[in-house]
Amino acid sequence: MAASSLTERRKNETRLDIARTAASLFVADGLRATRAEDIARAAGVAPRTFYRYFATKEEAVAPLFAAGAQQWAEAVRRAPEGLSVPQALRHAVTDALAADDAAAVASLDWVRSLLRMAGESPALRAVWADACHASEETLLALLMERVSAAEPSPELRLAAGVASAAVRVAVESWAAGDAPAGGAGGLAALAVRCLGALDGFPWP
Repeated sequence: MAASSLTERRKNETRLDIARTAASLFVADGLRATRAEDIARAAGVAPRTFYRYFATKEEAVAPLFAAGAQQWAEAVRRAPEGLSVPQALRHAVTDALAADDAAAVASLDWVRSLLRMAGESPALRAVWADACHASEETLLALLMERVSAAEPSPELRLAAGVASAAVRVAVESWAAGDAPAGGAGGLAALAVRCLGALDGFPWP
């Protein structure tokens, strides 16, 4: 079991290293000019290793989107039990999207650059859409835990979809502008604002 966990951890580290390398090359050289082989070489892996993890160069950045979704999910899970669903969601986005250190700011800057590129790349848009869908499914499971639901009711599915859409719109709107990652005009504040627009929603 321990050996298996170590192997899985190393695979995840390799995937994330390739993802960071891909994002850096996309930003530096442009999406169109960057080949999968360029990413593999810069990441220090063989092309066959790259293709063992990713089918296309665009898919190589999926772990970065997934990491952001995981932070959001963990923040929802950590939200105090006494909070209502909308309160827990606002607490979570404030926690997960706060640009409170250099690493977080750099990660958000990559997301901004990648989403701008996605405007001209259907393949990259598809990677982002897949990440958003996976995040919504994760959020649904967390909301089920939070309200002790045995089955995903239509109301819970709708709540997860609406909350996920609000955060997605916040991320995409922030990425389209030039506001800093943190502060009053930053991503966390914008996400809270988007969730606040749903105050009339019948949360479970």
